[in-house]
Amino acid sequence: MPTLSEAEIASLLTPYLPDAAPLVLSRTVLSRLAVYLELLLKWNARTNLTAIRDPEEIVRRHFGESLFAGQHLAPGANTLLDFGSGAGFPGLPIAILHPEIAVTLAESQNKKATFLREVVRTLAIPVEIWAARVETMPEARQFHTITLRAVDNMASALAAAAPRATNDLLLLAGATPPAPPGFILQPPIQIPTTQSTVLVRATRDDATCD
Repeated sequence: MPTLSEAEIASLLTPYLPDAAPLVLSRTVLSRLAVYLELLLKWNARTNLTAIRDPEEIVRRHFGESLFAGQHLAPGANTLLDFGSGAGFPGLPIAILHPEIAVTLAESQNKKATFLREVVRTLAIPVEIWAARVETMPEARQFHTITLRAVDNMASALAAAAPRATNDLLLLAGATPPAPPGFILQPPIQIPTTQSTVLVRATRDDATCD
């Protein structure tokens, strides 16, 4: 299965990290992204993890958009839940970019959760895999930030995610959704190289402003 060099990955990701690309894309980050890509291509050849098959498009659409989101986390974000993580986006690239954040990937489909475990094991990074629906988590489990991308039903996902977010919801969506009760929507940010996806941050109205 053809893959890409670290230099090629770095070049493809530059538009998504315009302000700090040389700093953000350290050798460690690039090395882990390259391994992640190789595993994704290998697994995707035999099981449908993502409809995108082209390595360059995977780097742009999945890695690039995820890392762009990772540049817009609020200061103080120390725990993050990726709701409906799928093949790990945006949560896993964010975990690679920000190893100081305790990241949990919630994915109820067994084949995808198994893939996520394999990536986390191979990369030797301390990321938790919650292989069930978020609604089955103990009520006491809360996270500073919850990310949502390409979920099947954004309205119901937001309703389930909002009570567990102590500060922020970070959404990658085709349109700005209504704000969940208790949250204030920030102005949407256009994701580079795409005309159809925006990054939307919703902040608890009683959270400390950043």
